[in-house]
Amino acid sequence: MSLDVETRPTTSAVRLEPGLAADLRAFGARDFTACFSCGTCTATCPLVDDDATFPRRLLRYGLLGMRDDLLASKELWTCYHCGLCTESCPQGADPAGYMAAARRYAIAGNDPTGLAGALYRRPRRAIAAAALVAVAFAAAMLGVSGTAPASHEALFAFVPEGMIHWTGVAVMALVAVVAVFGVVAMVRGIARHEGVTWRTLTGSAGRSLAWSAAWSAMVTESLAFKRYRDDCAEDEAERAPWWRRRWVVHGLTMWGFTGLLVATMADYGLSLVGLRATGTPEPVWYPVRLLGTIAGLAFLYGVSVLALNRLRRVERSVQTSEVADWLFLALLWLVGLTGLLTELSLYVPGGASFGYGLFVAHVALALDLLVLLPFMKFAHVVYRPVALFFHALARARSAS
Repeated sequence: MSLDVETRPTTSAVRLEPGLAADLRAFGARDFTACFSCGTCTATCPLVDDDATFPRRLLRYGLLGMRDDLLASKELWTCYHCGLCTESCPQGADPAGYMAAARRYAIAGNDPTGLAGALYRRPRRAIAAAALVAVAFAAAMLGVSGTAPASHEALFAFVPEGMIHWTGVAVMALVAVVAVFGVVAMVRGIARHEGVTWRTLTGSAGRSLAWSAAWSAMVTESLAFKRYRDDCAEDEAERAPWWRRRWVVHGLTMWGFTGLLVATMADYGLSLVGLRATGTPEPVWYPVRLLGTIAGLAFLYGVSVLALNRLRRVERSVQTSEVADWLFLALLWLVGLTGLLTELSLYVPGGASFGYGLFVAHVALALDLLVLLPFMKFAHVVYRPVALFFHALARARSAS
């Protein structure tokens, strides 16, 4: 198989930024300057292969001021933050913490608005901004709310369905524009760093590699967590029951979120074709309702365990936490909890007395989470599959 592949970056000059180490500290990297490049972290990391010699190489980028190379490293996002590197580091340089900080720095570096950097460097402003956005959405919904019947719950008689729908569409459109700019910047950087061109992905061989890499990124890794299960969880089996293993908890969180998204879209789609009215009670075994309930429980369980593990510091990978970590988990947990309680209010006697308030809170928090997608930790949902695509592509090219 023959492909037109460049094996080196297209530019030979390396631009150094002496202030990069200080910038990374502002994003949460604390002790990485203690690294003397012994290579223990690389020897320990279960994900290291011929194409991914990290985290040592990425630590060197930060120490030497190689900003462009750092931002163009797909390994930032293929790392699953297991913490083995930090546990084994003889200098206490906390490579895992450095990788997390570098991901925050990359999110800010790919953000064209500059908002992500401001929120990460000023955590109090991040909390205030998230609260302000949620309150603004809630106030807008309450401002157009009508008088809802008290005898039974009719959510969209209280807040018009059209208002929520078109607000959601507007927010998604705005977020999509910002996210596209960030993803394009990331793709251009990684492609240049990896020597991938359009010619690499064209022709029958190139298209075959691209489709294979896309399947690996989206299904094998993002949804099935294959490398996470095979490489990162070997020693965990001896330390935790299966329901508390990291890949299971992350999987339930991801699968639950995906299931909720599918259920929401299906519910709205059925209302568009007149098969049912959105926001009305249905038997619990109704397919869309059942999917949403199971997905919601899985999602809430996953997020709760993630938060408890971080609070109790029971994992080597969560010995330190940033405000951004807690803000993200808090929003996820509140969205999941208010959604399940809103659904419960449709079925319990007197649910209308508290269901309407829960509904407004749930929608406001969900829109708030969506607004923050390109700027905070939620951006992993966008950036990680792109990096996994390039990783799978690199492995396929080296094998061809």
